[in-house]
Amino acid sequence: MIVEARSLSKSFALAGREVPVLHGLDLAVGRGDFVAITGASGSGKSTLLHILGGLDRPSEGSYRFDGRDMSALDDDERSRLRASHIGFVFQSFHLLPQLSVLENVALPFLYAPADARDARERSAAALAKVGLSHRLAHRPSELSGGEMQRAAIARAIVVDPELVLADEPTGNLDSTTGAQILDVLSALNDAGTTLVLVTHDHDVAARARRRMHLKDGRFDA
Repeated sequence: MIVEARSLSKSFALAGREVPVLHGLDLAVGRGDFVAITGASGSGKSTLLHILGGLDRPSEGSYRFDGRDMSALDDDERSRLRASHIGFVFQSFHLLPQLSVLENVALPFLYAPADARDARERSAAALAKVGLSHRLAHRPSELSGGEMQRAAIARAIVVDPELVLADEPTGNLDSTTGAQILDVLSALNDAGTTLVLVTHDHDVAARARRRMHLKDGRFDA
């Protein structure tokens, strides 16, 4: 298993009290799987994804990524692991407007070192995988919403991560463009990339190999 969570709980401090968000979750994701986690806003989907990506720590329970106990790693070790092994795709793209598409995609190499030529070549190859070879020198403001999300996917996969986490990747897109983005993600999964996607849209979730529903911080039986 690449993802193994056991009795995972998360609470946040708010106005002097602990507010529980996740309650004793168990989750196992095999290498090459494509899992969609559905749930309404506030159900804990993004919080879970942040824990799986090493951006946050659980309050209780354990999480192992590819056999490694994430709680045993310090912040620097977690950052290095994320940079080389986990890719993120966000609803809001998070592209830097002052950089070209190619430069945006190459950003992970700031944390996963490669020489400049190798970084450029791998970034161009990632953009080719998502059909953006003709947009390398463009700025994000010159792209459509679908093209910006493709660029964000290219950035997520440029270091050949074992796991890609996608947080509402079609949420800012029309249905036709969203379907195209799901085609790109499905093709990555077909090529062996493990995907965990969170969404409130059941049509989006239907594209996954396996679906789970999160309600009030708990998985439905």
